[in-house]
Amino acid sequence: MNRLRVLIVDDERLARTRLRRLLAERNDVEVIGAAEDGDEAVSMIDQLRPDLLFLDIQMPGLSGFDVIAAIRGAPPFIIFTTAFDQYAVRAFEVHALDYLLKPFDGERLHPAVDRAIALIRGARSTSQERFLEELTPKSIERFVVRHAGRIVFVAAEQIDWIEAADNYVYLHAGSESHLIRGALKTIESRLGPGFVRIHRSAIVNASRIQSLKPLSHGDYDVELLDGSHLTATRTFAARLRETVSPR
Repeated sequence: MNRLRVLIVDDERLARTRLRRLLAERNDVEVIGAAEDGDEAVSMIDQLRPDLLFLDIQMPGLSGFDVIAAIRGAPPFIIFTTAFDQYAVRAFEVHALDYLLKPFDGERLHPAVDRAIALIRGARSTSQERFLEELTPKSIERFVVRHAGRIVFVAAEQIDWIEAADNYVYLHAGSESHLIRGALKTIESRLGPGFVRIHRSAIVNASRIQSLKPLSHGDYDVELLDGSHLTATRTFAARLRETVSPR
């Protein structure tokens, strides 16, 4: 069976060398090149047409997302490799197959490559465009956050409510709050139907609502299961009532 043709894009020489070494352990992939920056990556993608791209995000000049935007024709399948966790949501919005946080080892890399190979070979039985549409997550299932010096995943269903904080949001989950980069409106568009906007700066997990108490001017006091109290403004009250009303 033909080996998967892989292109590495990373501005750090050591990162490129290490990834090459890890991929050399496999007999089902072939590294056909390595680009040192975004401009070189766009040129090499156009010339070599790789099957799979290992793409860093923060690079001098063009970022990883800029590279994707500059590709002519259908882009290759992508696994992002980065030291920064705040781009995870956006990465999956551009159909990334996986998101590897540096430093990663073979234990993390090889399962990601196994999944990529299975998905890419499956995509070849249909059109890539149709496959990407089916692959794209319909809603966020988990968030990538930093906690106690580690990278952890917080399932969306574990979140009680989400609070806007300028260009960031706080994910409130039980006794813990996690700060991640992102606009509340963007995150709202990717959440499942169990979440409801109650305020211009707050979204609530409807399953965490204990009670609603009418206030003046059409507002509501929203009590959560943990005893927290939030205010739902009149603008969002109708949707809130519809969400929590028995079917």
